[in-house]
Formats: sequence, C-alpha cells, structure tokens
Amino acid sequence: MTITLIGMPGAGKSSVGKALARRLAYRFIDTDVLIQEHSGAALQELIDGMGDLALVGAEEECILSLKLQDDCIISTGGSVVYSGKAMHFLREGSSIVFLDVPFGIIKRRLSNLDSRGVVGLKDKGLYQLYRERSRLYAGFADIRIRVKGKDKIRDVVEKIVMQLENRS
Repeated sequence: MTITLIGMPGAGKSSVGKALARRLAYRFIDTDVLIQEHSGAALQELIDGMGDLALVGAEEECILSLKLQDDCIISTGGSVVYSGKAMHFLREGSSIVFLDVPFGIIKRRLSNLDSRGVVGLKDKGLYQLYRERSRLYAGFADIRIRVKGKDKIRDVVEKIVMQLENRS
C-alpha cells in the first residue's frame, strides 16, 4: 500500500510520515526534498526567482515521476492540491491522508514563513490560504485525521493506522 500525506505547511507531514514509515516498515519519500535536490534550490528560492507557478509545476513534475510502489509513505508539499494532475495521479495509486491541523497550531509552528516556500502566501496571507486549501485537501482525502494540540507524533501515527485498518 502507498500512503500519501497532504496538509498545510506545518501540519507535520514529514515528521508524521517518517514515523509512520518506521511503524509500518515502509519506505519514506518527501517530495519537498526531491524538488530541492532536483532543482538545486530551496523552495523559497524557486518562488522568489520564478514565481509560485514554478514551484507548483516542479511539484507536479516530481509527483508524476514517482513510481507508486507498495509499502511507501509520501509526504507532499502543501501546494500539491493546486495540481489536479498530481492529485489524480496520487489518488489512483495511493490512499490519501489529510492531516487536518487547526489554524492556531499551524500559525504557531510556522515561525519561518519568509523562508519556507509557501505558494500563494504573498497574495493571500496565511489564514486565507488555510481556508482555501483545507477545502481542497478535504476534497481529495480518503482519510481525514484531525490533529489536536496535545497530540504527539505517535498519536497521529496510531490514528492513521487505525483508520487504514478500518478501511481494509
């Protein structure tokens, strides 16, 4: 089974993804890391140099090049939902899990917004992006995990495992 994690920047996709991969003995792929390795630039540098659409395009290209194999956890960038092609590709070959984290927690976790590489941030601001993307994430998700402030990474991992088992 391939599991794809989606959600806002700061939702914990990479941290939860690594822990989930260890828990299930799966391979872990972080698309943000792949994009940076391929481009030789940080995500924010891509946005600053070529604009938001350059990062969305790089993310789409990265995802469409993946070989969706069993026993894999994919952590996507927060802007993946802006590419219908990428999301349909992921939906066809994986179970999509939306890490739904309240706005207050996201805001607290994102102390590095200026260097984070968040598509649409300059035009819309964080709250508007949160509202817009939350609807998109929910629309693509097979499973929605509501993350509370007191949840530890292992708690989120266990919620995901339970939901996946319930779907089997």
